[in-house]
Amino acid sequence: MENNTRTDNTAKRIYDHWQRGDVIHYAPSADWPQTAEEGYAAQAALAALHKQPVKGWKIAATAIAGRTHINVDRPLAGRLFADMCHPNHSTLDMSHNRMAVAEAEFVFVLGRDLSPQESPYTPVEVSAAIASVQAGLELPDSRFENFTQPGTAGLLADNACAAHFILGDEQVDVTTENIDTAALATHPTALYINESLACSGTGHDALDGPLNALVWLANTLSDLGITLAAGQFVTTGVTGKPMPIQPGDTVRADLGRFGSASVTLAS
Repeated sequence: MENNTRTDNTAKRIYDHWQRGDVIHYAPSADWPQTAEEGYAAQAALAALHKQPVKGWKIAATAIAGRTHINVDRPLAGRLFADMCHPNHSTLDMSHNRMAVAEAEFVFVLGRDLSPQESPYTPVEVSAAIASVQAGLELPDSRFENFTQPGTAGLLADNACAAHFILGDEQVDVTTENIDTAALATHPTALYINESLACSGTGHDALDGPLNALVWLANTLSDLGITLAAGQFVTTGVTGKPMPIQPGDTVRADLGRFGSASVTLAS
């Protein structure tokens, strides 16, 4: 009962601050989730309060640079609600975004469900569920004023710092284009800010490859009793590293043959 109360209170507190557009001043206490399991439970309660369709899932902290940036000890799964997802070439107001970073990411669109099962999903099983690959650009943020303080459980409750996501237009069908999803680990990526190269990376930066990241997510959600549904997309984590952005910037994630995703930040 105590854990359920803590879960519900955490979700309502985060949701209320999120809707008001203000921040939570975190201080360690027994009122916050104490374990990753409690963090995921609070995230699910947050989703129930928000009442928005889940368009996809994000994986935070798949790279060491990402874990260091938000001070967590493992990757984090989070929901990307419909109102967080924006068309390619959008213009967004980022004046209240405290993280103020952009991340170039590989995105998989699922062609079939990955439902909870007793045995862990294998890379072969997960790869068979992928319909297409495309570029994604994530602009994460937190409802906590200092996002380095809550740790793994707290940031899971905070929906793994999901805020804004831009999906590229070009979808590359993995079957017709004969894409080896495991080979995406060596595929180069680039992030441009105002058309100047800000950083480069490869798929390897995301848990040693985007397919590995998707396998991790499928098994994490399976353990939680959650289905990754056909038609949903999964953005698999930062390649290169999170790069600082500011109002007025135009930001573009370039994944070569898999397209690009861009956004302009309002001045």
